[in-house]
Amino acid sequence: MANLKSAKKRTLQNAKRNLANQSRKSEIKTLTKKFYEAVDAKDTKTAQDLLKLAESKIARAKGKGVIQKNTAARKISRLAKQLAK
Repeated sequence: MANLKSAKKRTLQNAKRNLANQSRKSEIKTLTKKFYEAVDAKDTKTAQDLLKLAESKIARAKGKGVIQKNTAARKISRLAKQLAK
């Protein structure tokens, strides 16, 4: 366990940030799943809306350092490619 005040604070910050990052990742996964369900149901309007929302969430996660740049680009590319089919 940390003894210094700054180390204790850092531990608390890390725990808080970890929860936020998990939430962001989970939200991206949920939106992706909903998007694929809309594509399978041939519901293009919903799929387009979900794609736009998922892209923004992925970009936000990339900016916050939750996911890497190339991972974000790959996820967005795969979603857009799926909608184009």
